[in-house]
Amino acid sequence: MAQDKVDLLIIGAGLSGIGQACHMLRTCKDKSFAVIEARGSIGGTWDLFRYPGIRSDSDMFTFGYRFRPWKSARDIAPGPDILQYLNDTIDEYGLRDHIRLQSRITRLNWSSARKRWIATVEPADGAPYEIKAKFVSSCTGYYNYEGGYLPEWDGYDRYQGQIALPQSWPEDLDYAGKRVAVIGSGATAVTIVPTMAEKAAHVTMIQRSPTYILSRPGEDAFAKWVNRLLPWRAAWKLARVKNILLSMYIWRTAKKKPQGMRAFLRKMAVDALPDGFDVDTHFNPSYDPWDQRLCLIPDGDFYEAISSGRATVVTDHIDHFTENGIVTQNGTSIDADIVVPATGLRIQFLGGAEVSLDGEPIHPTEHMVYRGMMLSNVPNFVVIFGYSNASWTLKADLTADFVCRMINRAAAKGQEVVTPVLEGPADGDRPLVSLQSGYLERARDMLPKTSDTRPWMNYENYVADMMSIRHGKMEDGVLRFS
Repeated sequence: MAQDKVDLLIIGAGLSGIGQACHMLRTCKDKSFAVIEARGSIGGTWDLFRYPGIRSDSDMFTFGYRFRPWKSARDIAPGPDILQYLNDTIDEYGLRDHIRLQSRITRLNWSSARKRWIATVEPADGAPYEIKAKFVSSCTGYYNYEGGYLPEWDGYDRYQGQIALPQSWPEDLDYAGKRVAVIGSGATAVTIVPTMAEKAAHVTMIQRSPTYILSRPGEDAFAKWVNRLLPWRAAWKLARVKNILLSMYIWRTAKKKPQGMRAFLRKMAVDALPDGFDVDTHFNPSYDPWDQRLCLIPDGDFYEAISSGRATVVTDHIDHFTENGIVTQNGTSIDADIVVPATGLRIQFLGGAEVSLDGEPIHPTEHMVYRGMMLSNVPNFVVIFGYSNASWTLKADLTADFVCRMINRAAAKGQEVVTPVLEGPADGDRPLVSLQSGYLERARDMLPKTSDTRPWMNYENYVADMMSIRHGKMEDGVLRFS
C-alpha cells in the first residue's frame, strides 16, 4: 500500500468538508491536510441532488460561510447557484490539489502506539492505500448518499410508469404534459411540486400526514435595504445577525408557545390558499411546530401551485400501486405517468466507514457527544454535525474553527492526543437531534447520545454554542491533552 501522512484528514468534500479545509488554510497554515471524497465531484448534497427546483431550505446569509459572504440577491438560492458558490470557494482558496475524488475511506483505526489514525482508502481506479493522520474531521453529513428511504408498498413492482428518485434523478426526464404523483410531505416534496407543476399536466402530492410550512420571501428586503445604506460587507453582517436572531426567535417561540406558532402557520396557509380549502386536513399537523423540521417555501410558491389548480394535495395512506398509478386507503385513485417517491432519507453515520480504537469497533450509540462534535473517550476525532433547527453551516463553521484551534493548541503544548474523557455515566440519555422526523426515528440506534449537563449537552442554539465552542475554555477538565 502507498502511504501518506497528514495532520488532518477531512472526510467529505461537501459544504462542511470544504469549510473545514478553508479553516485549515486560514488558521493552520503550517499544517498538512487531505480531503477524501467518495464521489467523483465536489459539493455533496448540492452536486448529488438534481431534481427540479433543488434549493436551500435556509437563508443564504447564514447558510453561506462566515468567512466568505454570499453576495447574490437571492436569499433562498437554487442548488446550481450553491454548487457554484462552493466551486468558487475552492478556487479562491486553491483547494483542488488537496481533494482526492472517487476515493472511499473504508476503515479508520486509532493506533494508541502510533498516536495516529490509520485510514484505509480505496480509490475507484487504483490499489488501496493508507493515510496516517494525527486528527480526523468527519464531514460526511448524516445520510446515505447511495439512496433514500423507500417504504414497501403493495404492488409497487406492478406500476408501469416511470419512477424518478430524488437522489438519482433521471437526466433526460421529460415531464411536460405528464401526470405526476409526488409521495411525501417534507422539504424535497414541497420543492418538487411547484417546480414540476409549471410544466406537468398536473401534480398530486400524496402525504400520510401534514407538515408545517413557513413561507418567506425569496429575496431579503431588509438585506437589500441595508445594502443601500452601508458598505456591502457591513450590510451582509447585519443581515446575517438579523437572520440568526430571527431563526432563534421562531424556534424558541415554537417551543414555548406551540399553540401560538401553530395558529400563525395555519393562518399563513389559510391566507395563501383558496377560500374553503381544507387547511386542517392538509396543513395542520397533530404534532407541535418544530417537533419535526419546518418546511420553508420561497414566495409561497407551493401554495400558489395549489391555488392555481396545477397541483393537488391528498392526505391519506397508500393502499397499493396499480399499473397506472396509486390507490389510497380511502379508495382515492390517482393516475400518474411519473411517480416521485420523496419519502425521506436513510441515516448513515461516519460515511459508512468501519471505525475502531486499537482494533475494537466503535459503536456511536454507546458514546456521548462532547460539545456536539466529539465522541466520548475517542481521541483526535471530530464529527461535524450542523443544526437541524437553523442553517447547517452555522454549527459547521464553529466546529471547523474549533478543530483548527485544537490542532494548534496541541502543537503548541507539544502534545499529540486530545480526548473528551467521560468518567462513568453522564446524566441523561437524549438523542443527538431532538426532532421526531421519521428518518431520525428510524436511526435512533445508530446515533450517539447527548446529556442534560455540560459539556455533553447539544444546545441546538447558535449563541450558546458560540459562547461554548468559540469563546469557551478549551481545557475544561473534560477535553484532555496528553
